[in-house]
Amino acid sequence: MTHSNISRPAPELVLSGGTVHTPNGPQMVDVAVRDGKIIGLGSYPDAARRMDCTGLDILPGVIDSQVHFREPGLEHKEDLESGSRAAVMGGVTAVFEMPNTSPNTDTEERVLDKLKRAGRRMWCDHAFYVGATSANAEHLAELERIPGTAGVKIFMGASTGSLLVAEDEALARVLASGVRRVAIHAEDEARMNDRKDLRVEGDAASHPVWRDDESALLATRRILRLARVARRPIHILHITTPAELELISQHRDIATCEVTPQHLTLAAEEAYPRLGSHAQMNPPIRSGAHRDGLWHWVGQGVGDVIGSDHAPHTREEKAKPYPASPSGMPGVQTLLPLMLDHVAKGRLTLPRLIDMTSAGVSRIFGLQNKGRIAVGCDADFSVVDRKGSFTINEDWLESRCGWSPFTGMELEGRVIGTVVRGHTVMWEGQLANEAMGEPLRFAGAL
Repeated sequence: MTHSNISRPAPELVLSGGTVHTPNGPQMVDVAVRDGKIIGLGSYPDAARRMDCTGLDILPGVIDSQVHFREPGLEHKEDLESGSRAAVMGGVTAVFEMPNTSPNTDTEERVLDKLKRAGRRMWCDHAFYVGATSANAEHLAELERIPGTAGVKIFMGASTGSLLVAEDEALARVLASGVRRVAIHAEDEARMNDRKDLRVEGDAASHPVWRDDESALLATRRILRLARVARRPIHILHITTPAELELISQHRDIATCEVTPQHLTLAAEEAYPRLGSHAQMNPPIRSGAHRDGLWHWVGQGVGDVIGSDHAPHTREEKAKPYPASPSGMPGVQTLLPLMLDHVAKGRLTLPRLIDMTSAGVSRIFGLQNKGRIAVGCDADFSVVDRKGSFTINEDWLESRCGWSPFTGMELEGRVIGTVVRGHTVMWEGQLANEAMGEPLRFAGAL
């Protein structure tokens, strides 16, 4: 059968005039959409609805694979609606949400509760991590298969209560249960406990002194060893030291990893004097030399994913004197604009950014129908003006916490629109009338 014999259904939506970033590279083609799927790339003069993207870049929908939206239990900081609203305002079409809520997301009932809460409230597609504990270790193989789960998350440090899995024996039990890639917060709890007296009251700049390089490297080295014994793929979150990336480069058969816009943008020498505890996060913002080292390894192809680690706290909570101030900062809305600015400044290429925020996320985690502008994939697009500049201001921010460490920064690269499964959920700062987010689907889940 020749191509001319193939009947093409009429598209419901056509994105036209833009530079479309496909697996074949950038192309000046129309993108045709029907029933939430991409049905063709080419010329489509007739469509029920047409979006003029002249002068704009149409990227595969950005997937933020690490956010903390704080619901249930901590809604004064954020909830699923407000966090996902911030996501789509920043061009993010899907998120993986973390389990350290109150109560923790560590049972089937609690996963299903989050999925129910998300229904018709979340603006983007979504999945929820199951938190590993010593108590649920043997049940994780079943829990990770619940539809709508992103997999299992381990906190080796920097968590409280049952979500802290710090000892090798418990970690081995967790890794032995299940097959999907496990997400890891790698800081060594014992070393950090030993160094608590290095914290200086009222001085957040002592945060990376307390939680030093070795705390991160020691934990990363331990989890790589345990994962190899268990033959379990792992994904190490928010890497902060070049030494960790060098180490991970020697274990690519079992390990992938994430870097964040914060650690690629901020440096301790400037951030702590300017922001104080608003620069406090775990693992910490480190020196400019650390930041430059992360960029070196990103340039070497190490660093698979860019996630925001969006972790909002109120101004009042952040105003407490260090170390009583909580760790974490918002970031889901600023992820894509910040990284587009880094592209404009030549620190990475647009194809590399696309791989780290869409295609790579889909590949690493086994997402179905996501991450590429290709026929048959979901019609998820982040539409951007790469030449447009704007300044981050608080009026633009949608997170309930109301602040950002990047307020006042002028960036080159502006998000114009967010399309999720063919639904235009944001265009030029205007939200759609209703939230349409749905659970993500993964290979390996039921």
